[in-house]
Amino acid sequence: MTEWPSLYKLKQHFSGQSVSDIQSETIKAVDVCLQNTRLSPGSRIAITAGSRGIKNIVQILQTIVKHLKDRGYSPFLVAAMGSHGRGEASGQREVLNSLGITETAIGTTVSCSDQVIQIGATEEAYIEGQITTASEDLAGLPVYIAKEAYEADGILVVNRVKPHTSFHGEYESGLLKMMAVGLGRAKGADMVHSLGAGLLAQAIPTIAGVILKHAPILGGIAIVENAFEETAIIQGIPANRIFQEEKGLLKKAKAMMPSLPVQQIDLCLVGEMGKNFSGTGMDTNIIGRLRIQGMPEPKQPLIKYLAVLGLSKESHGNATGIGLADFTTEAVVAQIDKKATYLNCLTSGFVCRAFIPMTFPTEQKLLEGAIKALKLKNPETIRLVYIKNTLHLDELWVSEPIYRELKNKENIERIEGPLPLQFDQTGRIKW
Repeated sequence: MTEWPSLYKLKQHFSGQSVSDIQSETIKAVDVCLQNTRLSPGSRIAITAGSRGIKNIVQILQTIVKHLKDRGYSPFLVAAMGSHGRGEASGQREVLNSLGITETAIGTTVSCSDQVIQIGATEEAYIEGQITTASEDLAGLPVYIAKEAYEADGILVVNRVKPHTSFHGEYESGLLKMMAVGLGRAKGADMVHSLGAGLLAQAIPTIAGVILKHAPILGGIAIVENAFEETAIIQGIPANRIFQEEKGLLKKAKAMMPSLPVQQIDLCLVGEMGKNFSGTGMDTNIIGRLRIQGMPEPKQPLIKYLAVLGLSKESHGNATGIGLADFTTEAVVAQIDKKATYLNCLTSGFVCRAFIPMTFPTEQKLLEGAIKALKLKNPETIRLVYIKNTLHLDELWVSEPIYRELKNKENIERIEGPLPLQFDQTGRIKW
């Protein structure tokens, strides 16, 4: 019989600013974007609606729409989520509905479609992993944009600025990526990701530059969240300043980002993975795993084995990132929508992230397998961490060795424990 370790429930205390008046800050941000425009009353303004889970996004979009209407314009939302939602109109609407972004809630129409048009090409060509100047013999990258957005009188780009899960650079997830990948829909996303992760940091600003030059971009509403997934910044940026100001916002986002409290972990249990927590299901910056061919793995944190115990309903079966784990259960695998998962991973080119980990009938059997793989003579010595998901890290469970390491830290509070690790009759862990 396996001797299970005792666990402690801990709370991490993070510091960080937050926006107290979402509506007021959003109105200010919209006005900044419109300050140099000369749109006539009745002008149609497209507002990007992405597939990421962003705190207060419904209220932010509601406020943008209402304020634009109050100023005499005709706003509408346009689905801008690359290949997410299976790259189809119905799938896009399913994703937006799951985020609460509906026509009834927002107060305007929501355009979902797979239609894009090419509005130009980059001055740089990308060939065999290299960047060179485009010429008559070597064309630049085609630049695509959602048809209904391009045909509008103006476009407001709305997105959260945060570290990306597959590459790092001056620009990662944010307004430029929303233009280059989100508005490009499945066709644009496929083209961008065909370059490989090593060139994404250079290609995204290049493509976004073409869109800023040829499409009616009015500006961007940039959102930054703190470690508690609270809205920390809502900033309006005129189109001609997006390149300059997004850099600084990314630095602020990285400084506010939550993290695991320890760097050496034998087994990390993730309660749920999903697209509403990260584009990769689990934030690679948190778990220290990329699994992208040709890209070095992060040095920290060092997690020997990673297990996924659930797939969120909001993911609609899209299990992109399941391949980052070593272990999972049959219950998780049964929820996977292969079509949605494969499309996402084929588009990005990171096919390893769709691989199915070693699968066990129950969570109890999974734990037994992990302990066997770790070759632990005494299971009570295991350095175990349980987190709800990679987005919410304020509360977690840890085993005795890790608790001893953390108990005297100022930002760590013990909530419960020690309590024995127990399972219910179905083999699920009792938390």
